[in-house]
Amino acid sequence: MKIVIDTHTHSIASGHAYSTVDEMARGARKRGMRGFVLTDHGPGISGGILPHPYHFGNLRILPERIHGVRFLKGVEANILDLEGSLDMAEAMLLGLDFVLAGLHERCFPPRSREENTLALVKALAHPLVDAVSHAGNPVYPIDARSVVLAARDNGKAIEINNSSFRIRPGSHERCREIALLCMETGTRVVCGSDAHFWLDVGRFDKVLELFREIGMPASLVVNSSEASFDHFLEQRKASRRP
Repeated sequence: MKIVIDTHTHSIASGHAYSTVDEMARGARKRGMRGFVLTDHGPGISGGILPHPYHFGNLRILPERIHGVRFLKGVEANILDLEGSLDMAEAMLLGLDFVLAGLHERCFPPRSREENTLALVKALAHPLVDAVSHAGNPVYPIDARSVVLAARDNGKAIEINNSSFRIRPGSHERCREIALLCMETGTRVVCGSDAHFWLDVGRFDKVLELFREIGMPASLVVNSSEASFDHFLEQRKASRRP
């Protein structure tokens, strides 16, 4: 199996990442990616540069291809509360191609298993959220089955995050549990590098190792082909129409 579009990348606009959009595109091309989604953090997380809402609104000026690689507009929005509220206005989200929502300590300090689960389930019910990021983060105990079923029932995806295996100790077993539940329930998964530096764009070594270990079918992996990814985006857009 191959992953052809990286759905989780950060540029210097996130404040704690170290490459420009141009450099990220070059990194994607170097890895043989067909495309990448720029998912800088929503404005709830501050760094050296605050990702102001203007940053997301102005993504429309960037070309659809940079250095021959597809460029897609996205965000990793921050979940703020038990209702799954996000730190991005809906009008801004509507202008993006792909919306991740995730739990981050600055915006949602880890809580009980029940509360963490509720926040993710509510976020997955948000009509403009396409997937939740790094659900396998062991800092946030969750009822994995409830989160996976919420993704399936809402037509969303669960991310298996490659960086988690390196920077979030204990993630392997959690990600394995989630991936197996996705296989059992027919829930779609999406793979993100969570790159904060251009060399990591398209890096999926740990994710692919896990998928080989458990026999994950490519049919469940949203970004295993351009056709599959585009079909997912079309389904998501159609679900928002009245």
